[in-house]
Amino acid sequence: MRKAGTLMQIALGLAMATTLLGTTNCKTVQARTSSILTSNDVGVGNLLNPTEVTDISDEDVEKAHDFAMLINDEVMDEEEFEEDEMEATDFSKLVMANVSQVMNIRISPDDDSEKVGVLYKDCGGKIIEQQDGWTKLQSGDVIGWAKDDYLLFGEEAEALAQEVGVQLVTSKCDALRIRAEASEDAEVLGVITDDSFVDMVEDAGDGWIAVDYNDQTGYVQADYVATDFRIDEGETMEAIEEREAEEAKKKAEEEAKKAAAKLTQNTGAVSASTDEARLLAALIYCEAGNQSYEGKLAVGAVVMNRVKSGAYAGTIPGVIYASGQFTPALNGSVDRVYAGNIPDSCIQAANAALAGETTCGTATHFRRAGGHDGQVIGAHVFW
Repeated sequence: MRKAGTLMQIALGLAMATTLLGTTNCKTVQARTSSILTSNDVGVGNLLNPTEVTDISDEDVEKAHDFAMLINDEVMDEEEFEEDEMEATDFSKLVMANVSQVMNIRISPDDDSEKVGVLYKDCGGKIIEQQDGWTKLQSGDVIGWAKDDYLLFGEEAEALAQEVGVQLVTSKCDALRIRAEASEDAEVLGVITDDSFVDMVEDAGDGWIAVDYNDQTGYVQADYVATDFRIDEGETMEAIEEREAEEAKKKAEEEAKKAAAKLTQNTGAVSASTDEARLLAALIYCEAGNQSYEGKLAVGAVVMNRVKSGAYAGTIPGVIYASGQFTPALNGSVDRVYAGNIPDSCIQAANAALAGETTCGTATHFRRAGGHDGQVIGAHVFW
């Protein structure tokens, strides 16, 4: 209706201009938009006849001027109307999740259809289409249907977006200086690189923007940054699966690190005589002489764990010579090694075990690998 009114105004104006063009014997002037122009300019007359310049009277010039002002005002009003209409259209596309935790996004407007993603609390997006209490929306990489019951639209959506969204300031240069004050001479608090961003605090005016830099208010020059208002976006099912797999992997790695740390946590030193230390080194040689230092220390730790446990003899000789425990001690091999030469690595492992070091945690048993569940070190499994 507004456009129709404008066209009517223009038609009436052109009719008036046609009447004016019939006047002769007057000074030559023309009207263009809101100004009275010279005869060298193109005016209302040339709207009707582009090849002629028409003479009109002073009175008619004033009328033409008023007419031009009217056209100009109507065009301006029309442009403002279209601009407002565009803003209203963009505003109407905003949609926000209205949930306390999470809501489902589906491939079609049906509760039983496949789930393609989710929107979390405070997430938003734009409307694609609506039908029967459902809205098809896009939020980040998520495109699908959500129930209107769990969404906010219009002013409610805008209010929530303003509350939870953030205005970001992104650097457009390799090294953007953040200053303590809005001045090129002010102290430099820090530097952000190309495409890095910080939160905007406010437009400080005079070509400066206040930003949050490490919980301090800093200032950057507006010419070297881009600003962008952002709200949280949804997550596709594929992205969720990838994220959960990565989280599970990290959790497993952390648990493995904790387990490894526990396996090497010092269990406390035990006092022993030189003979007891040598006896322990002899057993280590007989049981793990061909194993790595880690394997040698684990055998020594098993003996010391038994000494400390209270479930076995409380001395090193008592544990080593216990009936049915260490075969090399029972068949005389330990005694022969004890009386001879013991490799330095076995003596070192024995002393470390006496000091509380371990590579098998608090294990009290070991045997050839493959015959029991537990921690495998070289050819042995410990538990």
